[in-house]
Amino acid sequence: MPLNDTPIDQPQGFKTCVKNIGVKDSSPDFSIVYSPAPCTSAAVYTQSTFAGVSVLISRAHLAKGQPQAIVTVSKNSNVATGEQGERDAHQLINSTAALLDIPEENVLISSTGVIGHCYPMDTMMPSLHALTPNDITDADFPSVAEAMMTTDTHPKYVSKQVGAATITGVAKGVGMIEPNMATLLTYFMTDAAIEQTELEGLFKRVMDKSFNSLSIDSDTSTSDSAVILANGLAGEVDLNDFEQALLAVAIDLVKLVARDGEGSTTLIEVNVQGARDDVQAKLVAKSIVNSPLVKTAVHGADPNWGRIAMAIGKVTGQDDIQQDRVRIAFGDVEVYPAEVTEHALNALSKLMADDEVAINVDLGIGQGDSTVWGCDLSDGYIRINADYTT
Repeated sequence: MPLNDTPIDQPQGFKTCVKNIGVKDSSPDFSIVYSPAPCTSAAVYTQSTFAGVSVLISRAHLAKGQPQAIVTVSKNSNVATGEQGERDAHQLINSTAALLDIPEENVLISSTGVIGHCYPMDTMMPSLHALTPNDITDADFPSVAEAMMTTDTHPKYVSKQVGAATITGVAKGVGMIEPNMATLLTYFMTDAAIEQTELEGLFKRVMDKSFNSLSIDSDTSTSDSAVILANGLAGEVDLNDFEQALLAVAIDLVKLVARDGEGSTTLIEVNVQGARDDVQAKLVAKSIVNSPLVKTAVHGADPNWGRIAMAIGKVTGQDDIQQDRVRIAFGDVEVYPAEVTEHALNALSKLMADDEVAINVDLGIGQGDSTVWGCDLSDGYIRINADYTT
């Protein structure tokens, strides 16, 4: 069962289709999110130079079309598959566009799973050709979230109200996660009416503060995609309120992803303040959350603040970071430079045994701050990835 297994609100006007089309096993592996009403949209994608064909096609469609649908294939990324992979992706898009009776450029595509394998088109296409308009039903976003999963242990979805509108977000991803302008697969659907340029600007800001502040293992996927569709059926909303609600949905999804990180037992939240600027704060925070030594210390419930100091110190080119100004704490228990008393050790033992550990750092320089999220590193992560394709 998902961690957030309560019913969610649905934005008006969206429809979905969730099926198994024979990609790998009998679990749901195909989904469509569709708005019959035209949408404004925004997206950010991986900056990997090995970006998959799904990313390349979707970027092109986003630039020239008015996206109304997102089709997702899980358990096969269709990355590094050459001209055949591109032909297969276009065939999938053509079939989806024909089913929905919309232009091909209004369909975005995402794929996630093993790299270097073409789609099993001989099993997929008969299933796709068998779909009819009756298979496009009222929106069921929890099922969409489930169909997106690969090594995820549960579907991830969040919904919030903003004025008369609703924002619903879904996400998948528990490994190969440290984004660069986007991350994993995550979609946001809303019935708010927002101008294209406004939506693009606020979406990038929200992604920077949420999914771009997430790291499971410091590896950027070849398929990372984040998309928002706004069909406007609920009318206009206050833009500031909408941005804050979208950020809240995104951060909730980030925490669900981090908690479900491959082999994860503990959510790590790193807060860095007192930096020269926000950029420096994020550099330091990411250095901490990505450190294998920090991750293993958290996994072992060991308040080894020396590993935090190490992770701060290894950030190069930051000569204004002076160790005599730095403060380090686990939760609200300061461990550097304050002496760790027996009372503090008892408090630290309780903090480190929790399923969420906060690491707080003050650089003592300026007003910059950043919060990032990640998870511990366990032998489970090694086992999952050692056996991934076998």
